[in-house]
Amino acid sequence: MKSWPVQDAKARFSELLDTCLREGPQLVTRRGTDAAVLVPVAAWQRLQQAARPSLKTLLLQQEGRGDLPIVERGAHKRRAPIAID
Repeated sequence: MKSWPVQDAKARFSELLDTCLREGPQLVTRRGTDAAVLVPVAAWQRLQQAARPSLKTLLLQQEGRGDLPIVERGAHKRRAPIAID
């Protein structure tokens, strides 16, 4: 992945975009630290799909996403009410 300083990325954006489409993701740096990545749309869509399932997928799953502790009814005795005079 090629690294582009932000000044070069701004001045030569068309070249940055062409390189991204031809070679893949391009890193943009600001003051020597990583700031952003330019990726082709197809790669971004794949990342979005892989990042999290849709609500429909979650609802149609056979297995649950976690266990909820459910206390059986009647297992605990109730406290006597406090009389207030």
